[in-house]
Amino acid sequence: MGDPVEIVDYDPAWPLEFATLGRTLRAALGDVAVRIDHIGSTSVPGLAAKPVIDVQISVRSFEPLDAFRTPLERLGLVYRADNPELTKRYFREAPGSRRTHVHVRELGSFSQQLPLLFRDYLRVHPDAAAGFADAKRRCAEKFRDERPQYVAAKEPYVWDILRHADTWAKSIGWRLGPSDA
Repeated sequence: MGDPVEIVDYDPAWPLEFATLGRTLRAALGDVAVRIDHIGSTSVPGLAAKPVIDVQISVRSFEPLDAFRTPLERLGLVYRADNPELTKRYFREAPGSRRTHVHVRELGSFSQQLPLLFRDYLRVHPDAAAGFADAKRRCAEKFRDERPQYVAAKEPYVWDILRHADTWAKSIGWRLGPSDA
């Protein structure tokens, strides 16, 4: 059994933690990282979340892998070559460090834009964010010790939000803002 799924109240320290990490990543990666963004629930003010900082690094290409893998590993991040999601390259925190997920995705890809749209929509729709927090808490309560089931249980809520986010994006002409780091 892995670690239990825990949803905690929003912590105003999360953006500060990301900012520190973002500066470190920017210094290590330079121009290899076209964008470095805070994504996931910890990036939405007021949203309850698992206390995991999610970072998305946007690169022009996955090749050569060592262009970003080597600098990230020098920082102590652990490359997860066994990640089954082929639209990203995935890194985790060093053993014993604060829980961090680093998602490297290709600039302009669907998988790169989706988490940014999701984040931006929830940032300007606090009622949707509150509803999502309630759903996550219910799913975490039901599947506290079964992380894959928790992820599967919250998926319909994510896709419902994304449907609304797509309509919103079309109505306002949503575009990516500046990189966070």
